[in-house]
Amino acid sequence: MAKRLVIANWKMNGDLALVRQTMESLRAEANVDVVVVPPAIYVAALSDASSAAFSTGLQNVSQFAAGAHTGDVSASMALDVGASWVLVGHSERRAEHGESDGMVLAKGEQALSAGLSVVICVGESLEEREAGNAESFVRSQVRAQAACLRQAGAIAIAYEPIWAIGSGISASSEQAVAMHKVIRETVREVAPAQADEVRILYGGSVNAENAAGLFEHPEIEGVLVGGASLDKAQFAAIIRAASAAAS
Repeated sequence: MAKRLVIANWKMNGDLALVRQTMESLRAEANVDVVVVPPAIYVAALSDASSAAFSTGLQNVSQFAAGAHTGDVSASMALDVGASWVLVGHSERRAEHGESDGMVLAKGEQALSAGLSVVICVGESLEEREAGNAESFVRSQVRAQAACLRQAGAIAIAYEPIWAIGSGISASSEQAVAMHKVIRETVREVAPAQADEVRILYGGSVNAENAAGLFEHPEIEGVLVGGASLDKAQFAAIIRAASAAAS
């Protein structure tokens, strides 16, 4: 099995004090890849000191390489300030900024072309799950990224049930594992040559209390952590849980 992947998504939180705290507190684990994804304005400061303990990433990247796109950050700019990962298609970007599957695909392709590693976020709403459409909905999201998944480069898919994000209610291990299997099957369908290289992560109210239970399942190859990543003790506990499971 590839190293477990633990990603901290700070969202629009944090400050220079948290940057310094993260730089001082994170310790490397040989069998875990750790990525810290702060607001873009702090990426350079974190990248300067990331060393072996963690890598840095962006929460979003432009679908364009350059040009008159005020407020956007290109993939090459992200690479220039030391980022090595980027999130694309997070549910909050899809909901708040109207990002379509096509835009997510374009962003992923830009990132891979620049040499960044990519985390593609997918997940269903509560309405889709209650209607019995969760699996078909997520399959369609994964299939929409087929052209990106077939490209060379490091790619992960983060399954984040929208109803669990920030709610404090995590999907059960059974629900998460079932969907991870669906995602793996779909990747094998659309990008068979790359299927074994794509790591599938769970995101949705991951915390120090539920991380070990999630990592008991080999289908869960990492986690995308939101609020708990802002607490150094909780985030350290999640990394330790990942390390213990991978040993």
